[in-house]
Amino acid sequence: MAPGALRVVEAGARVYRRTWRGSVISTFLNPILFLLAMGVGLGKLVDEGAGTATLDIPYLTFLAPGLLAAAAMQTAAGDASYPVMAGIKWRKTYEAALATPLAVTDLVVGHLGWIAIRLTFVTTVYSGIMTLFGATTVLQGMLAVPPAVLTGLAFAAPVMAYTARLKRETGLATMFRFGIVPLFLFSGTFFPVEQLPAAIQPVAYATPLWHGVTLCRGLALGFDFPVHPLASVAYLAAWIAAGGWLAVRFMRRRLVV
Repeated sequence: MAPGALRVVEAGARVYRRTWRGSVISTFLNPILFLLAMGVGLGKLVDEGAGTATLDIPYLTFLAPGLLAAAAMQTAAGDASYPVMAGIKWRKTYEAALATPLAVTDLVVGHLGWIAIRLTFVTTVYSGIMTLFGATTVLQGMLAVPPAVLTGLAFAAPVMAYTARLKRETGLATMFRFGIVPLFLFSGTFFPVEQLPAAIQPVAYATPLWHGVTLCRGLALGFDFPVHPLASVAYLAAWIAAGGWLAVRFMRRRLVV
């Protein structure tokens, strides 16, 4: 990472040092509440039926790795949207940064680097809580952290590019309502994609979250991968590369040209 990008990462860390208390609930309490409500509460009903009979595992065990990937997606989308809009429009910190030797590429790479650090912390905590619930072992849970971080970055880069084009922040609410939430529900987090209508399944397979969920579930539970794991990693990396390139292009157009 270039020195300029490292300065952006450092700035993010300095800000977070003073604001971390605001993320305690989302980082520690949300995983517990989700696993209690969906894994333990709903899972009891599912286990009494035929929902996971073909998997031979409790629903909590099936659900937890999917929620790990979904949590990474939601965290990354949040950090790549409103803070970026603030830097461009509200607080204009990006304009101030560009008055220094920093370049637009430094801003984008540095912000994505800081998001990667945040994702590592959030997913590690989630993995630990998942282990405490008995969904997986400590080692397997930790193995699922890197693909979860990769999944988050596969959303962070395109969301950053999307935000850089917006003139009004209402587009962010639209993105979460019609993009992030449907992906959370229909990318294999709560049930196998094979249970969706046949016409919708290819759409689900094309989403980055589905690839992240399969990687996390395969590593955390020892499941067979529906596609080769390296293909899923390459697919997620392609989303990061394309999103990052677009983010640099749109940010330069918005702030420089």
